[in-house]
Parts: sequence; C-alpha cells; structure tokens
Amino acid sequence: MTEYRLLIDGKLVHGDMTMAVVNPATEQVLARAPRASRGQLDTAVAAAKAAFPAWAARPINDRRALILRIADQLEARAEEFARLLTQEQGKPLPEAQAEIAYTCAFIRHLAGYDLPVKVIEDNDNRLVRQFRKPLGVVGAIIPWNFPVLIVAFKLPLALLAGNTMVVKPAPTTPLTTLKLGEIIAEILPPGVVNIVTDQNDLGPALTAHPDVAKISFTGSTATGQKIMASAASTIKRLTLELGGNDAAIVLPGADPAKVAPGLFAGAFMNAGQVCLAIKRAYVHGSIYDEVCARLAELAEAAVVGDGLQQGTTIGPLQNRMQFDKVKALLDSARADGRIIAGGTLPGGPGYFIRPTIVADVADGHRIVDEEQFGPILPVIRFDDVEAAVASANGLDLGLGGSVWGEDRDLARSVAERIESGTVWINKHLDFGPNIPFGGAKQSGLGVEFAEEGLAEFTQVRIVNEAR
Repeated sequence: MTEYRLLIDGKLVHGDMTMAVVNPATEQVLARAPRASRGQLDTAVAAAKAAFPAWAARPINDRRALILRIADQLEARAEEFARLLTQEQGKPLPEAQAEIAYTCAFIRHLAGYDLPVKVIEDNDNRLVRQFRKPLGVVGAIIPWNFPVLIVAFKLPLALLAGNTMVVKPAPTTPLTTLKLGEIIAEILPPGVVNIVTDQNDLGPALTAHPDVAKISFTGSTATGQKIMASAASTIKRLTLELGGNDAAIVLPGADPAKVAPGLFAGAFMNAGQVCLAIKRAYVHGSIYDEVCARLAELAEAAVVGDGLQQGTTIGPLQNRMQFDKVKALLDSARADGRIIAGGTLPGGPGYFIRPTIVADVADGHRIVDEEQFGPILPVIRFDDVEAAVASANGLDLGLGGSVWGEDRDLARSVAERIESGTVWINKHLDFGPNIPFGGAKQSGLGVEFAEEGLAEFTQVRIVNEAR
C-alpha cells in the first residue's frame, strides 16, 4: 500500500495518528492516511510564519517560476493523479483527467499576474502610491468534491502575492493533495507550503490561530458561518466560497432538444456534487412536458458505476454522510413530487444513486429549497417569467444560475436580475481562471480567480509623500 505523508517545513513526515480513506465505489479502505495532531498543525503554522519574510522578499518573477514548475511536474504525473483522484473521490476517470488538466491550466494562468504599483496622485504637492503587500500565513481549507482543482484556486495567487500557506484537505479525500505535497517539497523552499490532514477536528484551531492572517475556504455555508465567528477574534481576512442552490430558468420558446442536454450536464457533473451545479430547473409550461421527457431519457441512458470502469458517466456519492443525506432528500422528493427517471439505488457496495429527475414539485418542497449536492434534479413548472425570477431569487443563496432561451433580449434581461455571483445564458458551469468568481448573499464572501482574486491575498499599503 502506498505511503502518504504530511508536508511540514519542507519535510514529508508521518502523522501523529492515521485515518482510513475509503473508496466510495467499493466501500473498501483505499489507504491509510496520516492524521495530524494539534501540535503538528502548530508546527506547520510556525514553519509558514518563519518562511514568510524570505518568500515575500523574493522577486515576483522568481516566485512565479517556482509556481509554474509545480504545474509542470503535476502534468508529468497527470495519469497517476487522475487514477488516484477517481479512487478516493469517485468521479469517472475522464472527469478526473479533466480536473488534473484544469488544475495545471489554472496554476499557469493565475501565476501570470503581476502586482504593479499604482500611482494615485503625482503633482507639485504630493506623490501618492498604492502598493499591494502580502498578508502573511494563509490557511486554505479544501473540500472533497474537487480536491486537486480547488487547491489551484488558492495556492497560485496566495504564493504569487508573497504569502505562505497551510493547506488542509478534506478528511475523506486527502490523498491527491498529499501527493501534490511530494511535488511541492521538491520545488519550494521549506515552510512556504505545508499540508496537514485531520478528521475535521483541526479546522477551528487553524481558523482561530493568531499567526494565520487569512483563511480561504470552500465548503458549506454552515461551516463558513463558523469560520467567520472563529476568525473574528483576530480580524482575519476571509475568502469564503460557500453553498449554492443554483436555479436554471428555461424561457418560453426555448428548444427542448437543445436545452435538455445542457441542463443535464449542468446538473449531474460529478454526480451533482458541484457547488455551481444546477440544483433546480424552472421550465415554462409550454415546453415543460417535453423538457422533462428529454431529461428523463438522458437520466435513463446514464451509466452508473465505478469511475475506473470504461463507459461510466456517473460515479458514486463521495462519502457515507452525503449518501445518507441525499437518500433522505430522495425520499422527500418521492413524497412531494413524481419521479420520472432514476430514484433507485443499484445493488451491491458503493454509494451509488441513479440520476433522478423529479417533476411536479414546487417552491417550499424540501427537494427544491435545500441544496441536495447529489444526482437529483427537481423540475418546476412556471407560466409567468417574473414569478420564475422571484423563485430563483427567493432563497438566501446566490452562487450561480442560468437562463435558457432563443429570445436573447429576454434572456439577458432575466439574467441581469438573477441575484447570483455568476449567471450564464444558454450554458452552465463555464468558468475560467481569468473570470472573477464569487457568491452573492449567503453563498460567499470575496472573490477568487483573476486580478480580483489576487488582490484578496494582499493588503493595500498607501505611501503618501510630500513634494
């Protein structure tokens, strides 16, 4: 069995404890992973703090070159990482391969930005310049749905800005992040990046740690609220990418043959375990039945199974807790609406649920109002566009959303009124490292990606000079 180790102060070390990592397709133990103690977390933070002055003092081009080497080495081991990702996370191998490719692309793009000095005022009286300086130690908390890619949302910009890091992956998917630590250990100076694992017990210690200047977290809204409270005592900077319950609005006149595949792909990627996935579809009554029928056909045609098996299009839920939650939502959906496809659990081991389409449900039903984070799509009929917009905006979450229709002016008008950080027209889940990404309402705080994301890892410093 492969050995996995923590990365602390440039060294690959054993955890003070261990924990089992389960393959969600088989429910068998895939590996024993290290589990860090509170003392090891404190050592990691201390190492990052000690490494910070020298790393921040390096020219940005030197930092950039080292970050790019990480992408090169990951790309060289892409297939190894993809297979391990499928085994620990569950997603089909083609999706895992795409995640590794996207990770390399994100690292390379995000490492390309600069931090120029901005001259605010230059006249006979004064010279006012704005600098962007690094914050210090950044704690990055990574979720289990994209355990490699989401590291690349945070690490390149944090390091490019001159910060050092402590990265904490999810306890159910730590292996690929730890493997990434092997690459980092060979490239970066000791202490610049540290990787520690836990059983969800070290998060409060990391978020409250007095030597951590910023937390960048991706995960649930409930956990984000706890992090905000924990960070208050030290006034930490925060970037929070939290839960979503993304609505898709299918307008009258939309072509069901065009729309249904886009809705299905937007809802069921990674078995629906995507923060930005379509979680509820509002479809105009004039095309409701046909859209439902086409979605049902796609769901029935999906191949559910182990992600390493050729032809699999839908893998398992990632862990037992999520599996049990989605099963409960499925029972609720069966009581409130009409299941027209899926709704079954294949026999045998593994956290599998067939992709499920639920018709004849409405706002107020649990399957509509709660983020299911699994392979279930409720489809809600509407007759008035304004009512659909009100429904889409009726929850306290606002991460993403989409509008589908042939009338481009109407689609744009609706999109501009959706209260979400990102709204797509005639597509969903299209994003990139050059496009700022953040949530509205209780779906997040701050921005990731692009120049705006880089700024989140810096402190503005004004130098105001008399002439």
